[in-house]
Amino acid sequence: MNYQETLDYMFTQLPMYQRTGKAAYKANLDTTLALDNYFNHPHTKFKTVHVAGTNGKGSVSHSVASVLQESGLKVGLYTSPHLRDFRERIKINGELITEDAVIDFIENNKEKFEELHPSFFEMTVAMAFDYFEKEKVDIAVIEVGLGGRLDSTNIIAPLLSVITNISKDHTAFLGTELVDIAREKAGIIKKDIPVIVGKKQPEIADLFCAIADERDTELYFAEDIYTLVSANSQKEIQKLNYMSGLNDNQIELSCDLLGQYQQDNIRTAICTCDELVKLGIEIRQSDLKKGLENIVKNTGLLGRWQILQNNPKVICDTGHNVAGIREILEQIERTEYRKLSFVFGMVDDKNIEEVLSLMPKEATYYFTKASIPRALDENVLKEQAKKFGLVGNAYALVSEALENAIANSSDEDLIFVGGSTFVVAEVV
Repeated sequence: MNYQETLDYMFTQLPMYQRTGKAAYKANLDTTLALDNYFNHPHTKFKTVHVAGTNGKGSVSHSVASVLQESGLKVGLYTSPHLRDFRERIKINGELITEDAVIDFIENNKEKFEELHPSFFEMTVAMAFDYFEKEKVDIAVIEVGLGGRLDSTNIIAPLLSVITNISKDHTAFLGTELVDIAREKAGIIKKDIPVIVGKKQPEIADLFCAIADERDTELYFAEDIYTLVSANSQKEIQKLNYMSGLNDNQIELSCDLLGQYQQDNIRTAICTCDELVKLGIEIRQSDLKKGLENIVKNTGLLGRWQILQNNPKVICDTGHNVAGIREILEQIERTEYRKLSFVFGMVDDKNIEEVLSLMPKEATYYFTKASIPRALDENVLKEQAKKFGLVGNAYALVSEALENAIANSSDEDLIFVGGSTFVVAEVV
């Protein structure tokens, strides 16, 4: 098989949550453990950091990986979903896994996959761990896919666990209440392995503390350790200044992730790096600053308040649940523009009405649909949006919707592209 044939096999033969949703979800680790045993437990051959959470886990994972890379380590990074190329999920020092490595992994183990019938995600986790072992990484940052307790990544014994924040998402699998979702995410907390929690949310802070106590481990809230003193957003960077509550030291840094919501993620990344230093990983202050200044450059992170063009300004962001959309809308309010347009699509298993109730009525909408089976039909979305006073036309293709939005905008206007990770994937 060549690379494209290999991808076709993976995408069509293996149940894939990214495309089909619930049908690809498995509520146990049986297949993951069988694959891990078959590959002789590759994740035990390198150090790991485990990152869970509802929003921000991708940004935190990339930020920590960038800092570790600047400190001179060979750093694996496993994240999901991908936007343009499957290989974005598996990187070493910012370099995508090679096409040959993907082909060889599938060809050499196809018989086992056809015996075990793994999901796409289970197979991808196995591929990442096998690749990181073969390439002899020093440390790997591993992002949880969905939840935590039953996620395929949760077989690792990391140096450190990180939970960014909790909000309502994937309620069909994780529960409808915040406390239920938090309990699932807290499934990555393990005995004697310290935990950093990014956001101290009153409804669930005690739950995290109780679970950490049960498992005899230390838990730290990033908000208790660092306070944001000042923030100044410029064209391509944010200037951030944090003060430590432990020693009153200040950390002034530049960050290439735009969007005010990244300020919490950067604080979580700083706390994570501090804890890794305590655990014996050598990270100098200069490594921290350089790593956070060059996250996109070092890791290739896409789709986080990413400016696609100017005149008119087109910005995309992968935020897609209620909490993520709220953050995006707050950021839009801080952005100068004459007229606002949305190229907007959603998947059909999200809380559509709650998201639509947040969207600004004065904007012009270009309703669309990503090219995946889970995507909500653009005409259905348009009709749903009407109930909330949102007006616009429907377009079958994301590219067509964006072309029309640009054609109908002036240089001073703002076009936002999003609503779904998969809509963003078609424009980056």
